[in-house]
Amino acid sequence: MNRIIVVILFLFCTLFAHSQKVGLVLSGGGAKGLSHIGLIKVLEENEIPIDYVAGTSIGAIVAGLYASGMTPDEMLELFNSDDFRLWSTGRMDKDDLYYFKRNDELPDWMALDITRRDDKVGLVLPMNIIPERQMDFAFMQLTAQTTAVSGSDFNRLFVPFRCVSTDIYNNRAIIHRNGDLGEAIRASMTFPLVYKPIEKDGMLLFDGGIINNFPVDVMIEDFNPDVVIGHMVSEIGKKPDPDDFFGQIEALVTQLNTYEAPDSVAILFETKLSDIGLLDFHKVNYIYHRGIISGQQYIDSIKSRIGRRIPLEKVNAARKEFVDKKPELVFNNVQVEGIQNNSQRKYIIESIRFQEKTTEIEALRSSYYKLIADEQIKSIRPMAYYNRQTGYFDLHLKVEPRKPFDIEFGGHISTSSNTFGFLQANYKTFTNRAYKLSSNLFFGRFYSSFMVGGRADFPYKTPFYVSSYYTFNVWDYFTTGSDLVFTDIRPSYMRQYENNLRLEMGVPYSKTGLIDFGFSLLNSNDEYYQTRIFNEGDEFDETKFNAYTAHVRIDRQNYDFKQYPTEGGRKMFSVHYISGNEQFIPGTTAPIARKIEKEHSFFLIRALYDQYFSINRYVKLGLLGEAVFNNNMLFSNYTSAVLNAPAFNPIPNSKSVFNDNYRANQYFATGGKFIYRFNQSLHARAEMYAFAPIQTIVAGENNMVHYSENIFESFHLMGHASFVYQTRIGPFSAELNYYEKSGQKWFFTVNMGYILFNKRGY
Repeated sequence: MNRIIVVILFLFCTLFAHSQKVGLVLSGGGAKGLSHIGLIKVLEENEIPIDYVAGTSIGAIVAGLYASGMTPDEMLELFNSDDFRLWSTGRMDKDDLYYFKRNDELPDWMALDITRRDDKVGLVLPMNIIPERQMDFAFMQLTAQTTAVSGSDFNRLFVPFRCVSTDIYNNRAIIHRNGDLGEAIRASMTFPLVYKPIEKDGMLLFDGGIINNFPVDVMIEDFNPDVVIGHMVSEIGKKPDPDDFFGQIEALVTQLNTYEAPDSVAILFETKLSDIGLLDFHKVNYIYHRGIISGQQYIDSIKSRIGRRIPLEKVNAARKEFVDKKPELVFNNVQVEGIQNNSQRKYIIESIRFQEKTTEIEALRSSYYKLIADEQIKSIRPMAYYNRQTGYFDLHLKVEPRKPFDIEFGGHISTSSNTFGFLQANYKTFTNRAYKLSSNLFFGRFYSSFMVGGRADFPYKTPFYVSSYYTFNVWDYFTTGSDLVFTDIRPSYMRQYENNLRLEMGVPYSKTGLIDFGFSLLNSNDEYYQTRIFNEGDEFDETKFNAYTAHVRIDRQNYDFKQYPTEGGRKMFSVHYISGNEQFIPGTTAPIARKIEKEHSFFLIRALYDQYFSINRYVKLGLLGEAVFNNNMLFSNYTSAVLNAPAFNPIPNSKSVFNDNYRANQYFATGGKFIYRFNQSLHARAEMYAFAPIQTIVAGENNMVHYSENIFESFHLMGHASFVYQTRIGPFSAELNYYEKSGQKWFFTVNMGYILFNKRGY
């Protein structure tokens, strides 16, 4: 009898072991959750079955990717990729910056929408630090085929899956059991202030960690597995560092659910990662290996509780079978949601229309990134729905137009005298074409400016834009108080006024290339003394130049940053034709006290090559070459001649100083750059340039002007060394600059912002 009981118990235990179902629960915790991948790797290699997965936030991402058929190695490769680095930080890849859509580069730090509600006008502050435009496209690309093969039922994934988000208005947990997999994951990981919330069925969905950061209860209630393995990485209850902004936000909004599973059901353990911040995704390999170590520490305990085994070969075969069922990600239809205006819908569809009847994901990516470059559109959330009748995916774009009015502010703050502020107001709208009206103001001791104008974009098969702007510029080289401005033969007072009215048209020739044509009217007025001996009441000399210009430019540009770039480059060739009248009006100290009038008609040709090369992850090298040819006759005196000659300004600071050693009507210039990147934001750079005028502009008796007798008579060097930190509002730099001039040659400055100006007439 006892033998029979032993046999029955043995058979029961064997049957139970073979029928054991195992659920894996992964907590939220930001970048710390990358350790979940290491744990999954250990479980699979030890043949521990994973029958169900559930997670919150980063746990939802890892669990969702696993449920979609990705291996731990594939997940690790994804999180190590440049694509993930970009969409997790909100930075655009240099090759996805659609050059044709960009306006003139200006020193803006931030834009704030202006809204009117209940007859009150207010500013709309940014609600998310990281833009979601790349992330939404990435989740669509990663999960659309999985959603299709599962029929939007999360029980039919490679492994049945659940995730949790928070309905912020009703303060309740939302359990995602079906629908679009990418949308569910996006909702679960939408950390407040970092990412924009998902709007679904009238709800605003935020990170599930606000209500339930460790959904063991969801796993048990929905799947009732025999054993739950729970992996916690978020250190709830830990006092955040006073200087850790994200740590404080995490402690404020994240809660650990109070559900406690009985020991007979759950194996719950924690990987402590106190040295990892919320957004430290760049430490993926380190965090992954910490997950492996943690898994190995607990694997014996897990094995003792779970008798069932599944060989990795069998898991991989089942995974391959699931993945092979996924339809090819090809689109043949576009639908627009969130837009009621038919003209606006037409504009969006025309902007993203397919070149052929169907389009694959990479072609769609190009069109999508072109569309999100539109300033008139605040956000676009792409969704892919599989159409079983056609066998293709339908693209649904959930579009939110931008508020029509906004203001931008910025400028440049420096320990030198080239500090200025910047403010711009914009009105943006679109129907079947896009419009932008702008007016800006620069204000500072060195540079002041006013601009007003607008641009219209036409989304035809060959898109083009037309723009027109009026600009008034003032450069004041006297009030800077810097001895860098003048050399011995130049005046101690110099001011430039310029008005210009520009009309331009441009067309793209590639994603990062532009061809533009333009016509402008300009009026410049230069005021200066040609002697160091003058009194406060002395009248200055004046050179007025009234002209019209026409130009054509071919420009290709894909810098990663608009100032102090470390990747990408620029190739540009332009031809300008300028025709105008010069008038010299002598002041009380002029060496030659007679009026002079000249007609000028000339071509200005400029070619630029600037390219960065990656040596490895940390070291970048740059090469620059520039050539200028100008067949203009010289202006009436030396000062006016150098003021109106093209200038070589390869480094930001050089744009704000006047040095005649780097000005000539014809010149060649070249230089090299060495860059060491400590991380994506911080780098050190060293630059050296050589400037060689073909014919040097020479000052003669009474400050008269002529060319040097021989070509390439002079040769001048320029140097730059700096540490640069690229913040979200602009670059912060500490730099040392070298210029060839009499007297002081080295200049150290600390700067915040951009040295960028409104355009000149030519």
